[in-house]
Amino acid sequence: MKKRVLGKGLDALIKGVKEESINRIPVAKIMPGKYQPRVKITKENLRELIDSIREKGILEPIIVRPSGENFEIVSGHRRFYAAKELSMEEIPCIVKEISDEEALEIALIENIQREDLNPVEQARAYRVLNEKFGLTHEQIARRVGKTRSAVTNTIRILTLSPEIISAIENGKITEGHARALLSLKDENERRRVFKGMLRQKISVRKAERIVKKDKSKEIIYLEEKLKEDTGLKFEIKKGKKSGYVKIFFEDEQDFEFILKRFLK
Repeated sequence: MKKRVLGKGLDALIKGVKEESINRIPVAKIMPGKYQPRVKITKENLRELIDSIREKGILEPIIVRPSGENFEIVSGHRRFYAAKELSMEEIPCIVKEISDEEALEIALIENIQREDLNPVEQARAYRVLNEKFGLTHEQIARRVGKTRSAVTNTIRILTLSPEIISAIENGKITEGHARALLSLKDENERRRVFKGMLRQKISVRKAERIVKKDKSKEIIYLEEKLKEDTGLKFEIKKGKKSGYVKIFFEDEQDFEFILKRFLK
């Protein structure tokens, strides 16, 4: 599997394309990509782009791939929707033969570069790369320019309840709040803290203090340091003379990582 890093996907895709390779395709024959990770695109989000296209036109072609008699967008969804808002009949496109995996990867890179995806959209895209295309968390991290732990922790958001996931999508709580909630294993306690977050609009730092109120600063630091280094959740219990360290894993991939990391 070839290694690609953030920003290389689009450049490699367009590299070598000559001006005559750009086609003007009817908007009616273009459809959104089925692997587009961004779910919500509103007119408000597009306002500046619409104004720019109205004044100067579409300066950068949209990248599409054949889909029967039509074309599916790989890169350039915002330009496409802006063109529709302006009732444009045709838009400039580059037609490329691109696999499903590459289509998702390029769309993901494009959105991450612009920081357009909310944490839930990122998590769902990472999960598709993992489950449908078989990429490990480490491979996904290399593709999108993130750390392995960042990818793992983002995917873990999807284990939260639908109510909490919806709150993240709608901006009522942040990814930092979600990580604090994930550290609570009891579902009732997690829901209680979540409701408190909504009522009191507490900061991420305060949320972290709430879920770790029974631990010393030293233990909290060690747990966070281990989590930062590995992407896994640790629980440390230290008494006067003895204690334990628990390592939590979500799947077989995490378990294999533990074996390789700690049983060398």
